Amino acid sequence: NEGNEYFRERDYKRAVIAYTEGLKKNCEDPELNAVLHTNRGAAQFYLGNYRSALNDAIQAKKLKPTHLKAIIRGALCHMELKNFSEAIAWCEEGLRIDSKEKKLVEMRAKADKLKVNIKAERNIKLVLEPSNEEEEISDGLAELSLDGFHSDNATGAKVHLDADGNLNWPVLFLYPEHEQTDFIAAFHENSRFIDHLMVMFAELPPWDLERKYLPSNLELYFEDEERAEMYELNPEHTLLQVLQHQRYFVKAGTPTVLAFVKRSPFSKKYFSGKNVHRL
Repeated sequence: NEGNEYFRERDYKRAVIAYTEGLKKNCEDPELNAVLHTNRGAAQFYLGNYRSALNDAIQAKKLKPTHLKAIIRGALCHMELKNFSEAIAWCEEGLRIDSKEKKLVEMRAKADKLKVNIKAERNIKLVLEPSNEEEEISDGLAELSLDGFHSDNATGAKVHLDADGNLNWPVLFLYPEHEQTDFIAAFHENSRFIDHLMVMFAELPPWDLERKYLPSNLELYFEDEERAEMYELNPEHTLLQVLQHQRYFVKAGTPTVLAFVKRSPFSKKYFSGKNVHRL
């Protein structure tokens, strides 16, 4: 009650202290503890401590999974932290409990819009994600026109904003010569491709029996499926620079890059008859 009185008086710092004291009593009633976490989270939220508020919402939801106030608070925290994908997930969780909850319906629509705006501001072109049927056929890779590829990318990784307002993308590297893939769950938009190659090939992969896959020996490309053309990209460029290319389209939320050994017999054969835009 003391915490609630402080909260009503908008003395959020004292409210946080009071709710914390209540939690320290280790009451065995999970519902009461869920309320205390939710209330403390609300006080933290009004203090601008969104990460702490989110942690309280998470704890409250663990104690009482159907606690709508905690779910709404958690979604609000993700909105403030600009984690729009997470905000959408929390909204959907709450809407499964109450499909008409106005705050969640409005917040979900706002999160969807902001998520698209962030990418539009960077002039990144998105292709709508395929339907469920197509996802099953193409393993979520939006039907890449490369025969023989199978990716075990079932991580569910999605593009997200970090605390500094930068996008981090899941990125797929394809090695057509060996029908192999690499997956980077969080490729910072301002990171260069060469920096990732240096880490990925610090040790030669077991499938590179001829020891050809050295960072300095690789060429990177992306495919413009609409025009059936290939574009070589500069490894010194950042992911954002590549995504802003006028012919780069992000499919299924996952940028994809193809890697070849320079002047290899395989790459010559692969590019034969294709329209290739080189650096």
